[in-house]
Amino acid sequence: MEPTTLTTDRLVLRPFAPSDEDEVYAACQDPDIQRFTEVPSPYGREHARSFVNELVPDGWRADTGYSFAVRLGADGPLVAAVGVHVHQVFATRAYEIGYWTVKEHRGRGYMAEAVRAVARWAFTEVGATRLEWRAQVGNAGSRAVAEKAGFRVEGILRAGIEHRGAMFDCRIGGLLPSDLGLPSRLPYLPATSV
Repeated sequence: MEPTTLTTDRLVLRPFAPSDEDEVYAACQDPDIQRFTEVPSPYGREHARSFVNELVPDGWRADTGYSFAVRLGADGPLVAAVGVHVHQVFATRAYEIGYWTVKEHRGRGYMAEAVRAVARWAFTEVGATRLEWRAQVGNAGSRAVAEKAGFRVEGILRAGIEHRGAMFDCRIGGLLPSDLGLPSRLPYLPATSV
């Protein structure tokens, strides 16, 4: 996939670049980001450097991950990160969204706005037919963002997330193109009985 830039009323979302290293490093010192995401802990300067110089560009090139730096305007500060990660499940590609918000910018609706923009892009440009969201039970902030962005919480998966050498229960939610008023590239035939 060719790297792309998305815009909303308040935000510019573009692939992370080497110039983002300092802000990524600073943001990932937050214990809550380390607690609930897969960023290394402790988070060193080399982790930020590898993320912006290798992991992000490699994901775009290989179509395995599309990570966006979320900025308040083109030249504004880094307020968040959001990414779509692609997994192969049998013969089908599955798409999972993940995100974190810089501590100083939480509670302003930036993350839900960015998630909606990335979801629309994933459905219309990438061809995703479903986006999944997962978060450890207890991660109330992530759940609030997911619900505000339109995800439906579908249940709890026992031992659904591996994190730092342990398995944790997680909530799982789904977002379909129709939830955003978009057509799907494949028809959806919901169960008629359970």
